[in-house]
Amino acid sequence: MSFYVDTCIYLNLWQGEEREEVKFWRIAEEFFKRCDAEKSTIIYSGFVRKELQRIAPDAFARNKLIFTDSRFNKITASSEDYSAARVLESASNFSIGFFDCMHIVLTIKAGAILVTRDRALIEFAVQRCRVARPEELK
Repeated sequence: MSFYVDTCIYLNLWQGEEREEVKFWRIAEEFFKRCDAEKSTIIYSGFVRKELQRIAPDAFARNKLIFTDSRFNKITASSEDYSAARVLESASNFSIGFFDCMHIVLTIKAGAILVTRDRALIEFAVQRCRVARPEELK
């Protein structure tokens, strides 16, 4: 099984995010442990890395070596992927950002499941690819 993991899941883990009684960091940690135990592949892109560097530069610097792990595979966007993401961005009436549209396109290209917690992204992506929150993938 392959998973394209959205930026927010890494942030949940690296920033120890929780809300009320829900420990999002623990859910993310358990998801990555399950992936490791099941020998699942984690797909990432330069878009994920750029978002992490921009949003949480210190956390990214401390954790960027995770992407060198053998279970992590980088996917590269082609010019066709950029065009497809622009089409999706327009189809969403620009309510979904370009990077999120690239995440959808690259998820489809990889034949993976998009793992995110972003409600708007889930609602838009569900008609285009498999998408789930980490806790839904047990």
